Amino acid sequence: MIDPSRLSDPAVRAFVTAVNAGDRQAFDSALSPGATMSDDGTDRDLAEWTDKEVFSSNGRMDVVSESDSGRSLVVDYRNDTWGGMRTAWHFHIGSDGRVSRFETGQA
Repeated sequence: MIDPSRLSDPAVRAFVTAVNAGDRQAFDSALSPGATMSDDGTDRDLAEWTDKEVFSSNGRMDVVSESDSGRSLVVDYRNDTWGGMRTAWHFHIGSDGRVSRFETGQA
């Protein structure tokens, strides 16, 4: 596993660190205003999805590998709802240096 503090992209590092800490305020700070996301190729409401899949279910990202200058990750993701699964994450970084969009799905 890759320790989140060693992830190459600072915006992705902030995102993963916030998820793993269950810190909604830090998570929101890691996102650009109006950020969007998709899960398994379908756009989702970011606030609803993160509340359900991350914060109310104790989501955790164990990073297996990174590529694309740290903007693509393979993650062992787990939460209290679904258990564990291998997932792929791709991040788009906005001009403000924060995550403007992320896409996740089964790896």
